[in-house]
Amino acid sequence: MPQSSTPGLRIGVIADTHGLLREEALAQLQGCDRLIHAGDIGNPEILARLEAIAPLTVVRGNNDRADWAQQLPERLRLRFGEIGVYLLHDLKQLDIDPGAEGIGVVIAGHSHKPLLETRQGVLYLNPGSAGPRRFKLPVSLGLLHIDAKGVRGELIELTL
Repeated sequence: MPQSSTPGLRIGVIADTHGLLREEALAQLQGCDRLIHAGDIGNPEILARLEAIAPLTVVRGNNDRADWAQQLPERLRLRFGEIGVYLLHDLKQLDIDPGAEGIGVVIAGHSHKPLLETRQGVLYLNPGSAGPRRFKLPVSLGLLHIDAKGVRGELIELTL
């Protein structure tokens, strides 16, 4: 991966809160330099609580239909130093070739299933759901660590 000019950046990644922002999730996000919410937020109070921790970037999920959510984008391109990040809610709606477009990380939610894998040099991160438990899936969130060595992801299962 290319070297980053942003040393020691810790980015908290959360998704699918569906109106429930757990104290365990807030505790894990403390100390992050930035936060990303990959959609299905549930209500604007969640955004306010996250913004109190660190600067927040958000995309709208398929369940974010209320008036307050209409201003939120469905997709975003971000850059942290040399690392390009593409953010959307549902990975099945990915409509670009991330590697060809200089994207090093794709972040998505929607499935509630945590995912951390590298495909063709691109890191894919789904933090899972930090909100209500769905089926027998874990309640989780993710972290991105960006430093001079590049980028790495981490999944954190919340203990409830």
